[in-house]
Amino acid sequence: MTARNPSSLLPTTVVGSYPVPEWLERLKTDYYQRRISAQHLNEIHEVAIKAALKDQELTGLDIVSDGELRRDNDIDYLLTRIPGVDIPHRAKTDYYDYYDAEVTRPLPEPGGGVGLGLARDFAFTREQTQWPIKFSFTGPFSLSRRIRNGAYTDPGDLVRALAGWLNAEARTLAAAGADLLQIDEPFLAGYPEAAELAIEAVNIVTAGVDATWALHVCYGNRYARPLWEGHYDFLFPAVLAARIDQLVLEFGRKGLDDLRLFQQYAWDRRVGLGVIDVKTADVESPDLVASRIRRALDFVPVERLIINPDCGLRHLPADVARAKLRAMVAGAAEVRGEQRPGGQDAAPPDHGNRAPIRNKAGTGR
Repeated sequence: MTARNPSSLLPTTVVGSYPVPEWLERLKTDYYQRRISAQHLNEIHEVAIKAALKDQELTGLDIVSDGELRRDNDIDYLLTRIPGVDIPHRAKTDYYDYYDAEVTRPLPEPGGGVGLGLARDFAFTREQTQWPIKFSFTGPFSLSRRIRNGAYTDPGDLVRALAGWLNAEARTLAAAGADLLQIDEPFLAGYPEAAELAIEAVNIVTAGVDATWALHVCYGNRYARPLWEGHYDFLFPAVLAARIDQLVLEFGRKGLDDLRLFQQYAWDRRVGLGVIDVKTADVESPDLVASRIRRALDFVPVERLIINPDCGLRHLPADVARAKLRAMVAGAAEVRGEQRPGGQDAAPPDHGNRAPIRNKAGTGR
């Protein structure tokens, strides 16, 4: 089987997470109950990641991820690795629970050979697939929402300090070959007044890192339920200052009204268009996916669109996730075929060229 060249029109990808099998849920919890070792759990994670990658390849995606299957949730995997974040009790009743974390003194500066281990995770994924890889991690603003701050008078300073650690890790990731990096800010929609701070922190994370950068903002996806509701107006105009190449948003569940913002604010970079509702097990038809993409073309040129689900697929049954991804790939192919006479794609697949999707017009982004 061969992969589609990601430089072609309407490339398809995931947001990040992939379904966690029930057996993996049980084994993760067993680890926290001290029934299995960390080494055993690591071997289990590797098996699960290999399976998730194969799943994604078989659905026809252009760009895959490791499914974030090493991570219990969107927060803890990073907080446990950042020096100065205190987590006094590391046992969990359920693997998906959040730790109780706090900082009592300012975080140390990054460096001294201390890293977060994400580059090692990427390297393992790179060994398992020839497909282009998106590697995502939770952003500094969302991380700060799960920390009791006893160290900084200005809460924004905690966000900035976390961003510094993520920047250092992003540099290591880029050096390891990660060329498509995504910052996830799932908590931002609940704190719209913090948009400018969050974008300032995003720019700290991306500074000096030679990669294609995406920013994902959604309305929450804990247990397949949104945590907030609203519109994406709160992101604009602050997000215009973000040094990113792609803005990845959810539209499948929310509807397409907010597409107007891209035109209203003359957004000139790529858009990760959420066309699959991950909060329902109902499988969209390819025609529905295609209709959503066509609607987006009224606001975003076809060459700037990337097609993805609304959010991560963690909470969906695996068979449902696969069916949704196949429908997404088919719907994108339908619209792609309409963009050239005779149904020809914009460029033939080049299976030896797996460069990242980069916004050449966005200098420094």
